[in-house]
Amino acid sequence: MPTALITGITGQDGYYLTEFLIGRNYHVVGLRRKTSSDHSSTFRHLGNKIDFIYGDLLDTFSMAEAIKKHQPEEVYNLASQSYPGESWRLAIETGEITGLGAHRLFEAVRHVKPDCRIYQASSSEMFGDPQQVPQNENTPFNPMNPYAASKVYAHNLARIYRKSYGMFISCGILFNHESPHRGMHFLTQKVTYGAACAKLGIKNSAALNEVGEPMVKDGKIALGNLDSKRDWGYAGDYAEAMWLMLQHQQSDDFVIGTGQARTIKQFCEAAFSFVGLDWQNYITVDQRFVRPTETGPTVADASKANKILGWKPTTSFTDMVGMMVDNHLNKLKSK
Repeated sequence: MPTALITGITGQDGYYLTEFLIGRNYHVVGLRRKTSSDHSSTFRHLGNKIDFIYGDLLDTFSMAEAIKKHQPEEVYNLASQSYPGESWRLAIETGEITGLGAHRLFEAVRHVKPDCRIYQASSSEMFGDPQQVPQNENTPFNPMNPYAASKVYAHNLARIYRKSYGMFISCGILFNHESPHRGMHFLTQKVTYGAACAKLGIKNSAALNEVGEPMVKDGKIALGNLDSKRDWGYAGDYAEAMWLMLQHQQSDDFVIGTGQARTIKQFCEAAFSFVGLDWQNYITVDQRFVRPTETGPTVADASKANKILGWKPTTSFTDMVGMMVDNHLNKLKSK
């Protein structure tokens, strides 16, 4: 039974990757910080094939100890301060965890188990205001926020370690991917939660947004730039792509996305249409949620992953959005 070590296991991607790997008879070791929430109940249905251990990307020693003890064949580095908008407020912490944290992990693997295969979670945010549309593995990076800059640092270090030390480090440049397990501070969850609240007649929600106010306040959901475009896919599909990268004979970089760009307006329309409502009656623009610098239209050209890995998304945009709204409806009805 192969062993996979996952950092950031308690996040959305960690959940779907764990589910995917256990379905392929892996033993999964999940690295989490002592300060992180207890998500063990989320994984209960997966049985006893997961070991949760404490560790921190700020501490090279804890990562080295985890690798030495569990001897994983594969390491998936999913941990980061993962809110691009929040990275303005937590700029130094974002750099420490998302950038230097990955660097510390590479060093730990290099010294303890250099034959281990590493997946590094890169991001379409690295393209920022892109110089070409769609974006592929050769598109120049142009980061527009501290999160994106930190991801570029980690991505470049992965390439350097790959070339200098012969380490197997593959980078997945994943475009936006969503699911019911997405963190509640992400825009897609705010919208789908808001649609569920609107359907149920909830005017002021229990869930709060990033400034501590109800996500739904007086029947309205406050968002930022509604014309911003994103390439949204389903996180469950993207977990398979991560695994496929580490099964390939050599490490490389791969863009992962659907190839279709939609505006935030279109996302809102899909979410509210699912419950038979007009989004324009529930969405407002609040300048507090507009980023200081906005990224350009990010659209994936995933032809390399399709050709080399045989990967392509299988879940439609409409199905994904409906899944998220339905999840909120079920949770709200059960309260």
